[in-house]
Amino acid sequence: NTCNSDGVEKAEMMCDIAAKALDVKADDVIVASTGVIGMSLDVTPIANAADELAAQVSENGGHDAAEAIMTTDTKAKECAVEVEIDGKTVTLGACCKGSGMIHPNMATMLCFMTTDAAISPEMLQKALSAVVVDTFNMISVDGDTSTNDMVCIMANGKAGNAEINSEGEAFEIFKAALMEVSVKLSRKIAGDGEGAERLLECTVKNAPDVATAKNIAKSIICSSLVKTAMFGSDANWGRILCAIGYTPGDFKVDTIDVVLSSVKGSVKVCENGFGIEFSEEKAKEILLESEIKLEIDMKQGTSDATAWGCDLTYDYV
Repeated sequence: NTCNSDGVEKAEMMCDIAAKALDVKADDVIVASTGVIGMSLDVTPIANAADELAAQVSENGGHDAAEAIMTTDTKAKECAVEVEIDGKTVTLGACCKGSGMIHPNMATMLCFMTTDAAISPEMLQKALSAVVVDTFNMISVDGDTSTNDMVCIMANGKAGNAEINSEGEAFEIFKAALMEVSVKLSRKIAGDGEGAERLLECTVKNAPDVATAKNIAKSIICSSLVKTAMFGSDANWGRILCAIGYTPGDFKVDTIDVVLSSVKGSVKVCENGFGIEFSEEKAKEILLESEIKLEIDMKQGTSDATAWGCDLTYDYV
């Protein structure tokens, strides 16, 4: 609906259509939409299918929903976890979509989370806001932020736990479960970037502060030079140091170590900001895998951060 004079009108029409089909109030309908910017949305197919779709609503329809929201995604993205709170089993499940135009802060992505936890709206918002900054805001596919994105979470309280209405042990357990789901979905989005062959995970540890750790991790993940080097399975660590070097912040480069790793092992390619001897053959073997870890040890503090991205291939074009 972006950049269209009838965008708001079409969004409200979708609310009305869904409300009628589900016998709920239009004000209780959340609109989620992505698409081509500036192309007016034809709501006719939505209106014609609404009753049929409403009739298919099912407790077992989660996977169908995950598949239904796919656009350029190559696979459905979903996960769920169970935790115990106050002796009650609490479930948290989610599905999302996103493949291109992915970059912090958030991206062309839609994420729908549901839980049966009893938790106040205020604490639910607090948990989600805390988790998003370390997960969905730490992924990048192509460096382009989006005009349309959202993450929503709904709780129905049916687990029967004592309502979480303040910080404490129960809140921390719930937030940890939400973090686990969000990390898994963030990895799925990054790994399924348009044309991607490799999931990249960059961890920065022992940074002077959290902001610096996050900025450096995102700088590396967003670097086109790093992304293309990973596509070529080339241990060109200078590109990583370059991305660190142009990151804003007060830090030194002459203490930084860089390690590349995968299921095939690990190899240190940089120590204290300088190159060291390493096996190019071993590095190549490591970088041919589908999941690559870039580990940056700054040795300048105690703060850590992780960002996720992918390589940049011919198929992205």
